[in-house]
Amino acid sequence: MTSEEIDIEFNEAVERVNDHTELFPADFLLRLYAYFKKATNNYERPSSRTPIINAFKTNALFQIQGITEDEAKQTYIELVNNYFLYRK
Repeated sequence: MTSEEIDIEFNEAVERVNDHTELFPADFLLRLYAYFKKATNNYERPSSRTPIINAFKTNALFQIQGITEDEAKQTYIELVNNYFLYRK
């Protein structure tokens, strides 16, 4: 798959998540957050008002620091596809 194809699928997955109106599980959101930040090359500090949430977000980012942007996009796409495939 080319980088352009990955970008298209990634943007579709982001749109799908943004259009979803039900709550996502917290652990799933954390994973999405980390892969999204890595995929978009966004290294701003987490900005939650709750310090513990910022700590969880920072930890999630540390766990994926060794992957490329394209790998982060592909993982994000897989997470979204699997969530919608297997959700009740």
